[in-house]
Amino acid sequence: MRAETRTKTRLRAMTLCKSHQSENFSSPHITKAFKLYMKHYSTIRNGHQEPQLSFHLSISVPRRSKPSSAMHVFTFPRQTEPETLEISRAAEVFQTTLQVLKNRARQKHKRDVTASELISWEDVELIAELSQCLHATHPAVCQDSPLNTYRTISGLCNNRENPLWGAANTPLVRWLPAEYEDGEREPKGWNRGRLHNGFQLPSTGDTIVGAEGCMPFYRSTPACFINSGSDIGQALQRQQMNAITSFMDASVVYGHTPKLESVLRDLSSQNGKLAVNDKFTDPKGRPYLPSVATLPSACRQDPKEERVECFSAGDSRVNEGLPLSSLHTLWLREHNRIAEALKHINGHWSPETIYQETRKIIGALHQIITMRDYVPKIIGPESFEHYIGPYVGYDPTTDPSASNVFATAAFRFGHATIPSILQRLNESFQEHEHFPHLRLHNTFFTPWRIVKEGGIEPILRGIIGTAATAVSADMVLTDELTERLVVLNVPQHMDLASLNLQRGRDHALPGYNDWRSFCGLKSIKTLDDFTEAVGDCRVAEKILEIYKHPDNIDVWLGGLVENVLPGSRTGPLFACLIGKQMKALRDGDRFWWEAEDMFTQQQKAELLKGSVSRIICDNSDIREVLPDSFRFKKYPSGYISCDHIPSINLEAWREEKSQDLEQCGTPRTIRNGDFILSSTSGKLVAQYSCYHGFKLKGAAAIVCEGNRWSDQPPQCTGNQH
Repeated sequence: MRAETRTKTRLRAMTLCKSHQSENFSSPHITKAFKLYMKHYSTIRNGHQEPQLSFHLSISVPRRSKPSSAMHVFTFPRQTEPETLEISRAAEVFQTTLQVLKNRARQKHKRDVTASELISWEDVELIAELSQCLHATHPAVCQDSPLNTYRTISGLCNNRENPLWGAANTPLVRWLPAEYEDGEREPKGWNRGRLHNGFQLPSTGDTIVGAEGCMPFYRSTPACFINSGSDIGQALQRQQMNAITSFMDASVVYGHTPKLESVLRDLSSQNGKLAVNDKFTDPKGRPYLPSVATLPSACRQDPKEERVECFSAGDSRVNEGLPLSSLHTLWLREHNRIAEALKHINGHWSPETIYQETRKIIGALHQIITMRDYVPKIIGPESFEHYIGPYVGYDPTTDPSASNVFATAAFRFGHATIPSILQRLNESFQEHEHFPHLRLHNTFFTPWRIVKEGGIEPILRGIIGTAATAVSADMVLTDELTERLVVLNVPQHMDLASLNLQRGRDHALPGYNDWRSFCGLKSIKTLDDFTEAVGDCRVAEKILEIYKHPDNIDVWLGGLVENVLPGSRTGPLFACLIGKQMKALRDGDRFWWEAEDMFTQQQKAELLKGSVSRIICDNSDIREVLPDSFRFKKYPSGYISCDHIPSINLEAWREEKSQDLEQCGTPRTIRNGDFILSSTSGKLVAQYSCYHGFKLKGAAAIVCEGNRWSDQPPQCTGNQH
C-alpha cells in the first residue's frame, strides 16, 4: 500500500452521529432538581436568602435501552467502580442542569448564552449540592497518623494541604484551557458549520469497516469540579475524570478504592497476600489472577474447552491483551512471594503490616523500573535530563495529578508500538511448537489462552525476545488496531486511531501547535515547517491537505508523526509532555521511594537491585533473560542465566521485636480488621482499622503502658455486603 493511502487509513476516525446532540431533559429526576433550583433562582440572584434544604435528593441519569447503538454517548462501556459511577452521574446531572438552564435562557432571549452569564457561585454550589457533587476534602482529614506511614488506597491525602491532588475519581488537570465548541461541553468539531481558522475540522472518519458511517463512541466519564478558588467559567466546563490514582503506586496491582482493594486481598488466610484464582494454576502450581466476581464474564472463550472467566486485578484493563494479563500475573506472584518472605523474617508482624510493607516495596519497584529503566528510553536521555533531572526531594507545591493532554494524547504514543503479531516463543526463543504466533485481534479478552495454552512463559518470552514496532510517520497504527480492535459490549470492530482522535476532541484538547508553544517548540506555519518536524514530505503534505491549517491538527496525531529524538521512541512534543508529567508524578508524591524516611539506606540499596528481569526469574519458568528486559537483543546474544541477575535481599526489612512488644505482648487480633504497630511519642501504639464494609467500634488506638495495653481492642461491626 502506498504511503499516502496508508496515512489516509490511519487518519480515519469516526463521525459522531448528530443525534448524540439531543439529550433527554425530560427525566423526572432532573426536572425535579431543575424546578427546585428555579424556585429559588430569583432570590439567590438578588442575595435575599440562602435556601435551606431539609431533604436529600437522589438523582440518577437514565440509561438508554440499546447499548450497542452509536446513539448512546452517555452510557458506560466498562465495568465502573460504584464510587466512580456515583460521582460521574452527579457530574452528568450537574452538566445537564446547566444545559437545561441555557436552553431555557436561549428560548427566552432568542440568543445563545453561556452558563456563566446566568449564574453565580452560590447558584453553582446549590446545583452541585442537588446533583450530589462532592465538595473538596478539608485538609483536617489528613492529619491522622496512619496516613503518615502508608499510602491510602485512593491516593487521598498524599498532599496534606491539597488532599485531592492525585487522588482517584478527581478531574484530569488542564495545562492549557479547554477548547469546547460552545466553551463549556461540546466536543471540538461537533458543529459541522463552525469554522476553525477558516476551515471545518476534518471528520474523524469518512469511511468505516461496514459501519455505515458511524462507530459507537462513549464520552469520557465526567467529573465534578467544584472549587471555590477556581474561575467560574472553568467550574462550569465539562471535566473528565481520572478514575484511578495518578501516582506510581502500583494501584494496577492493588486497586484504587477500599472496596476493590478488599476484593483483591486474601483476607481469610491472615498472611498479607493477594487473592488468587481458585480454579486454575500453572503446571508448577503457580497462581493465576482471580476471576471477576460477576459470572459468566464477558471474556471470549475457546468453545472446545471449559470456561476461563475474565481475570480480576487492580486495573480493569487487565484482560485487554495477553501481555497485560501476563504482567499483572507476574506482579500478583511477586507480591505473594515477598509477603511470604517477610512473614518468615518478621514473625511478629501482623497480616496488615505484612500486606502494607509488601505493597510499599512493590510500589517502589514500579517507580524504579518506570523512571530508571523505561522513561529514559521513551523520551531519550537528553529530554530526561532537561524535563525531569535528578530527584531533590518531595515538593508539596507540585500537583502530581495526571494532566488531560498526557492521558488523552501524549502517553497514547504507545499504541503505535503495538505489533500486529503476538509472538509466543519456546525455551530457545523460537516459535512455540504447540502455541504458534497469534494475530493481535485473536488475543483481545482471551485469558483462556494463558490458562490453556502454556501459561505466561511463551508470552513473556515473546515480549522480551521480540523488537518493538518502530514508529513511522506513514504507518501510525497496525491494521489490527484500526480494522479489528475488539471492545467488549460493542458488537463491531473498532478503530483505535479514530477513538484516540475523537477522544482528544471529546476532551477539548487544544491543537498540536498550541502544545508545541506550551513546550517552547517552534510553531508549525508552513509545509516546510511541518516537513522538518515530521521528516516525510508526503506525510506532512497529506496531513495539511486534510486539516487545511496547521493550527487545526489534532495533538495526538501531530505528536505521533514527529521525527523521534536520538535514543528515544518519541518526538520532541511528546518527550516534553511525558517528561513534565513524570517529573510532577515524582516530585509531588509524598511517598516517592527516595523521599525522606520512606526506606532506610540499606533498603534503598536493595530496591535498586530490582528489575523486570528478576521478577520474571522469580515468578515464572523462564531461566534465561536479558539484564535489561527493555533493551532488545536477539537470542542468545546477551542473554544470561537467572542465577546472574541481582536479587533483593529482604533481610534489609528484618525488624527485631521491641522491648515494649516483649513486655506487653502481641496485641489481640480482631475479626474483620487488623492492626499496625507504630511508635508515637516514644510509646508503642497498636492502630486498628476495619476491612471495607465494617465500622470500628471502640478505641482505634491502644498504647503499651506499664507492661500492658491501655485498652481492649475495638470491634469491627456491620456486614460487608
